[in-house]
Amino acid sequence: MSVQDPFYLTGNNLSVEDLAVLSSGGSPEIALDDKGLAVMADARAIVQEAITSRTPVYGVTTGLGAQATNALNEEDLTAFSYQTVRGRAHAVGKFLPREIVRAAMIIRLNTLLIGGSGASPSVAEYLMKCLNLGLTPAVGEHGSIGAGDLVLNATWALALIGEGTMLNDDGSSIPSLQALNGKSIAPIELGPRDGLALCNNTSMSAAFASMGIAGAEAAFRKAEIAAALSLQAFQSNLSPFEAGILAISPKPGQNNASERLLTILEGSQVTEPGRARRLQDPLSLRNLPQIHGAVVTALEQAHEAVMPELNGISDNPVVLIEEKKILSSGAYFTPQLTNALEALSRSFAHITMAQIARMSKLLNPSYSDLSLFLSQPGSASNGFAPVMKTAEALACDLVQKAQPAPLWPSINANGTEDVLAATPTAAKALLAIVELSEQLSAVETLIAMRAIDMIEPTVKLGPRLKGVYDTIRALVPDEQYDRPLARDIETIAQMKLPV
Repeated sequence: MSVQDPFYLTGNNLSVEDLAVLSSGGSPEIALDDKGLAVMADARAIVQEAITSRTPVYGVTTGLGAQATNALNEEDLTAFSYQTVRGRAHAVGKFLPREIVRAAMIIRLNTLLIGGSGASPSVAEYLMKCLNLGLTPAVGEHGSIGAGDLVLNATWALALIGEGTMLNDDGSSIPSLQALNGKSIAPIELGPRDGLALCNNTSMSAAFASMGIAGAEAAFRKAEIAAALSLQAFQSNLSPFEAGILAISPKPGQNNASERLLTILEGSQVTEPGRARRLQDPLSLRNLPQIHGAVVTALEQAHEAVMPELNGISDNPVVLIEEKKILSSGAYFTPQLTNALEALSRSFAHITMAQIARMSKLLNPSYSDLSLFLSQPGSASNGFAPVMKTAEALACDLVQKAQPAPLWPSINANGTEDVLAATPTAAKALLAIVELSEQLSAVETLIAMRAIDMIEPTVKLGPRLKGVYDTIRALVPDEQYDRPLARDIETIAQMKLPV
């Protein structure tokens, strides 16, 4: 994907892929669509009219949460914006990665341009300036239950008003006022409604989710490559991958998954008629279209669920510009996204179990027709047997992360905010699963490549699989003796493979 410089945010053009590029920092710069700023100005005029007419509007002319029935005086409204930020900036724990915080700021910036928040256009312009200058607030990882991300958002907003902390390039933190001064920029000036507009939205949940989904796409590709290498190493029977067989029970995603694997294998010996060693392979090989098909479907659903958070309004209250109304909203509540993320995480648990099973088959002479543990024949080596402990440890941690996030009736705001969505918990679990999955796929890749090496020179790899093999072997030599594999596993896990 190529993102143009500058990248103009419009309020409705942000994708997960765009966000992954923009959140990494540097080029491209972010710019704002003039129409979006004009819409913000129109919405802001409606907010000002409500203030002038003393119309009761939640969080604008009244307090928040359990204080929603308390009316505020006009002269107090600007101070209330600052109070809203200061009174909710309670995130704790280790600082989130820069990419996550930048992603949240970009999402909030994009959704401000829709106009529903009623925030001042100057807020959007300030966010753009901070992002382009590389100013990233330091935000602790804990503080959101998924009903508006108030605490996490307020913590990064606190940095913008010059009272929080910012991240240095090395991950350390400095007082935000010092960081702002270093870039010759003053703290943001908040007007009425602006503090709540920065705090009460789903930008942090959406940031976690988007980075998790983007990571899952990459991790799935590595799992596919590892599976394709195992299919070749096992000299598998690919008849279950044929379109006619799949058509008898058209499960979601399985055709796509099969086509993706066959594309990677194209030109490889395993695709040639009569090359299969067995009439039927173990399920971890035979049922790859179904196992991977579940991931394909889960990825599609996760993309669909996160898009409203990237290009929609998650504020409360919301300005309806054409109707000239400001109404309460439930758009910040995201159980659909939680469910989609959990389904995606769970689909990786199925991948994981199949990987463990395939590796065990390649190490077992009864199935592979190769030496025990792929060790050098006649030696005292246990080959890859010890690294299976690492593989199962990764699998154990991954499956635990793939459990649903806990839910309970919330006690927040004196019982007014009495349910939660737990979206950040589900999204952070997916982010952890991505890392574990990439390491596990690296182990399978190492084992499958050793098996392929042991059946040389009879094996033939197609151009895509050969490209992967050569790329890995350039950095990870195949040495026929016991040696530490941790560095090799990490190297392969972090590689971008040419498929």
